[in-house]
Amino acid sequence: MSRPVLRQPQALVSSDAAEWASGICDCCHDMRDCCFAFWCFPCFACKTSRELGESLCLPMLDVFGYIPPITMSMRVSVRHRYGIQGSLCNDCVCSTFCLSCVWCQMSREMKKRKLPAVLGDIIHS
Repeated sequence: MSRPVLRQPQALVSSDAAEWASGICDCCHDMRDCCFAFWCFPCFACKTSRELGESLCLPMLDVFGYIPPITMSMRVSVRHRYGIQGSLCNDCVCSTFCLSCVWCQMSREMKKRKLPAVLGDIIHS
């Protein structure tokens, strides 16, 4: 049985809008993740989803649409969580045409900021 949610996750950064730590096409900045995403993208997306505190198999739902809804919503979530500037339109375009790049960028962002992506990581620390 799961525990009830006592507090909703909040942004872990200041209210000042920031930029992504790396660009959408900077996959080679982290060769390990880049190779993992290239050779086994479904596994990489599931691993990154789990690190963001979401269901391990959530990215598998992207196969049901032209615009990958899970990838787009995860990108929006990362932007809001870390206070990154951007727009829903840009998230939609990136998620549609650069799927693996988006997941690599989100993974690099979590590593670069060295902030827990999930509120539970703070509570259990």
